Amino acid sequence: MSKFDVVVIGAGTAGLGFGCSLADSGLSVLILERQALTEIENPAFDGRDFAITHLSKKLLQQLNIWERIPQQEIAPLREAKVLDGESDYTLAFNTEGRSVNELGYLISNHVIRKATYEQLLEADNVELRTDVEVSGLKADQQGAVVTLADGSEIEAQMAVSADTRFSATRRMMGLSAEMFDFGRTAIVCRAEHELSNEATALECFRYGRTLALLPLNGDESSVVITVPSSQADRYMQMDDAEFNATIEEGLGGRYGKMSLSTERFSYPLVAVHANKMVGNRYALLGDAAVGMHPVTAHGFNLGLRGQHTLAERMKQALARGESFYSDEVLSHYNQKQQLASRPIYHGTNSIVRLFTTDSAPAKLLRKAALRFGNHFPPVQWGIIHKLTEVGGMSGLSLPTVPSMKGFSGKIPHYSSR
Repeated sequence: MSKFDVVVIGAGTAGLGFGCSLADSGLSVLILERQALTEIENPAFDGRDFAITHLSKKLLQQLNIWERIPQQEIAPLREAKVLDGESDYTLAFNTEGRSVNELGYLISNHVIRKATYEQLLEADNVELRTDVEVSGLKADQQGAVVTLADGSEIEAQMAVSADTRFSATRRMMGLSAEMFDFGRTAIVCRAEHELSNEATALECFRYGRTLALLPLNGDESSVVITVPSSQADRYMQMDDAEFNATIEEGLGGRYGKMSLSTERFSYPLVAVHANKMVGNRYALLGDAAVGMHPVTAHGFNLGLRGQHTLAERMKQALARGESFYSDEVLSHYNQKQQLASRPIYHGTNSIVRLFTTDSAPAKLLRKAALRFGNHFPPVQWGIIHKLTEVGGMSGLSLPTVPSMKGFSGKIPHYSSR
């Protein structure tokens, strides 16, 4: 039986990133992944582009991951605009009067994942095993045991699940989770356009569907069309000319002629929030803990912050000569991550329901919300503070803001893989 201090299940951005966070801990860490090594070494483009906050940039810099991301793969986000229905009225957010020039940065999921894996290779205390399937997981006060599909077992002092929002190992451990199926599917791709995107994210809540564009470098943007799941196949099967015309029509010609530059990908939208993120010598990370609706940038950012919180608390315990897997350490992580994620999770879901309901009262309320946001500066300042996360961890202490967070650009983040 193999023995490690920590075993992590899942080598997505959360699992790999957690390994990087423990690189200087002195703990022996094993990461298990069902995919092949080639898919981790050179992950394929999957249509997902993440909005990275200033706090997340700082954390990635501390882990030496940021410097591994090619500069041409980092696109600045300087403004975000929201439109509702056929109205020309716009709710806008920018950095005017702020201490930063960007709201955040757009980076593709596969680029972040590759950079994180490359940094993980520098950690002598972390081992990655691929092509393995986990069939069982048990953890109690004595330790954790992971059973693989071939019948072999791995023993660890602590186990961590980072195996997507539909985590099988979370269920094995008996941790319940709230799950909300929006009945909608996101169609994501990239498209080139005639006119400049001016580093602006655009969110168009059209009746029946939502269209979002996230600015990339050059005259290219990440496109996210959210439609009822019953219509998803039609959008996936459209020929390029019809799909391009659909985007142009949805944008009202704002970017001129559009031209698909990648294939299309579809992701059913299901939000998940674990009711408890820890157990005996066990913790949830990434989407296994919180899987956000992509209308908010906080999916990837919450996961990164969570791994940082847990890893730092574990290392602090080690420095004091205490157990890194103690109830105190895990309870601290659970409390901090619940406080950071739960208001945003429920606030985002409420905003999504409001802006995807086509009843007359909902339409009136949406228009009122947009005007209130534009004409009440404290709301805008609060949203921008949450969007940028300037000032380190202080971004967690704004309980009145999350319900408005849905007015930011749509960020396609669906699982930790």
